[in-house]
Amino acid sequence: MADQIVRALCLSGGIRVLVCDAASLAREICLLQQTSATASIALSRGLAAGALMGSLLKDGQRTALKFEGNGPLRKMIVEADSDGAVRGCVGNPAADLEPSNGKWNVAGLIGRAGFLTVSKDLGVGGQPYQGVVQLVSSEVGEDLAYYLTDSEQTPTAVGLGATLAADGQIAACGGFLVQALPKADDTVIEKILGQIAGLPALSALLEEGGAGRIVQELFGDIPYTILESHDIFFRCGCGQDKVERALLTLGRNELEDMKSKDNCAEVTCEFCRKAYRFEAAELEALITQTSERPAS
Repeated sequence: MADQIVRALCLSGGIRVLVCDAASLAREICLLQQTSATASIALSRGLAAGALMGSLLKDGQRTALKFEGNGPLRKMIVEADSDGAVRGCVGNPAADLEPSNGKWNVAGLIGRAGFLTVSKDLGVGGQPYQGVVQLVSSEVGEDLAYYLTDSEQTPTAVGLGATLAADGQIAACGGFLVQALPKADDTVIEKILGQIAGLPALSALLEEGGAGRIVQELFGDIPYTILESHDIFFRCGCGQDKVERALLTLGRNELEDMKSKDNCAEVTCEFCRKAYRFEAAELEALITQTSERPAS
């Protein structure tokens, strides 16, 4: 079964719930990134978070989450498009830590001091947006919930989970995002918070019944309706033209330096790990497109 996002709303209209099952997505991307055990858990949680944020977008929009801390992982970037495409990478895939108190030490891997940056490309006619908050716990879900509550003024709870199989690959990955909308009833909010507090392990719920099972657990006896469900999947946005544009931003002097030293250039996409090679003639063609003058 394909990875999915499910969107639901309580019938009173005050609580919005999004749930994702992203095991295949996380498995594919962690294999591409060649992540360690702890880095796989961190990145999988980040991918689930990105998928949930992507589901809040309108058609043609894109969002990016960037966790930067003082831990050995260095950074984690996740991008999501409105159509369900998600991609992600980490700064140091080999970084790993021993569990802490019987739990994956994701907070230590990211680092206790740092920032979460959320960027949004709102498409044609929309102004790009960027919000930055300090990491409050370096637990991916808690930091995202803090950002949405503090910066976007939408009270939010986020839960994320991932587990590894015996072979070290991702066995389960998913999460939920619950938001209180302006007309939310305090009684319903309290019920939902109680449901969240009593949730079994997300991985167990995902294995039992996918995203729909988590939706049922979150609402309990609160009447709700499923608004939609759609697939989420890996898609990288790289390409020859995009890499060429990135090289052009380096400027004429840098491109000439590459040509004189190596007679070529090779750029590897940080998301899909595909390598793009530019021979001397191709670099020369890029140099002619730059407007900078050679250094005197």
